[in-house]
Amino acid sequence: MAFRRRTKSYPLFSQEFVIHNHADIGFCLVLCVLIGLMFEVTAKTAFLFILPQYNVSVPTADSEAVRYHYGPKDLATVSFYIFIAVILHAVVQEYILDKISKRLHLSKVKHSKFNESGQLVVFHLSSVVWCFYVVVTEGYLTNPRSLWEDYPHVYLPFQVKFFYLCQLAYWLHALPELYFQKVRKEEIPRQLLYICLYLVHIAGAYLLNLSRLGLILLLLQYSTELLFYTARLFYFADENNEKLFNAWAAVFGVTRLFILTLAVLAVGFGLSHVENQAFDPEKGNFNTLLFRLCVLLLVCAAQAWLMWRFIHSQLRHWREHWNEQSAKRRAPVAPRLPARLLKRDSGYHENGVVKAENGTSPRTKKLKSP
Repeated sequence: MAFRRRTKSYPLFSQEFVIHNHADIGFCLVLCVLIGLMFEVTAKTAFLFILPQYNVSVPTADSEAVRYHYGPKDLATVSFYIFIAVILHAVVQEYILDKISKRLHLSKVKHSKFNESGQLVVFHLSSVVWCFYVVVTEGYLTNPRSLWEDYPHVYLPFQVKFFYLCQLAYWLHALPELYFQKVRKEEIPRQLLYICLYLVHIAGAYLLNLSRLGLILLLLQYSTELLFYTARLFYFADENNEKLFNAWAAVFGVTRLFILTLAVLAVGFGLSHVENQAFDPEKGNFNTLLFRLCVLLLVCAAQAWLMWRFIHSQLRHWREHWNEQSAKRRAPVAPRLPARLLKRDSGYHENGVVKAENGTSPRTKKLKSP
């Protein structure tokens, strides 16, 4: 891989070759698309991969604005940014995480978790900043009623659609990274589960035209996850540093409550009072009673599962801490041994023979009877 110095070569297109050079392969594909922009014959196809498609002009109060909706061509754009995510993943791993982990001298298990936490800290930090900027500039925070008013939200601003495409690309890139990073078999089910949960929720908000609500929920979720993975990084650097875990534990429950409240408010009450409640997939309208129940059930089930895992892990942590404290209290105190007397305390040495003090002779040995 171009990002690393290799001292060993592998057979071309072998398994090890693909694993160690997957970022280079992705970079070559991205470069081919970028070169396609230089020629008029291929420029139209290259733009299909780089820019969001399905742009339309929507009249506004002042003039016209360009908006976007989704379609099958979005798959090409998402596939291009999957390779971008692979390249960025390799850059962060090579130039940041590997250099830090060498100084920490972590075990194999901790090294794997450190890499996972480091990658997710970078992703969540950039996503929180980007999502917060989109939410503020579009006015979704200042006007909460906009989360359900004028549903369906078929036509999206450029930054909203591009944000969703990049989010889908990142979580789709995380699936092959399980193979490229040689994740342990014990860790694959856990990572695969939360990757699929993110994909289902993000794709559902995008395809069901709940993009505004999805942005707010992602902002809350990513902020909590950023705090958690940052706490893990500080824990690997110093195992006695658990203050951020306590802060995350306090924020976690509050975030679950906010997400449930906002989902019930927007979907359960807001969409139920919208005039247009007919099922019309061509116009992007899914506002029916069954649709609202399914969305609320999915969100509530996911938050309940996360809360159950959180409570279970906290109880286990407290139980282990309590057992350690009880073991320390029950441990008997070792009695102090008397000071060991030296041989010269009972007399003095002279020419290799022990001479007793005060003119007394040292104790004589008992002779064995024949």
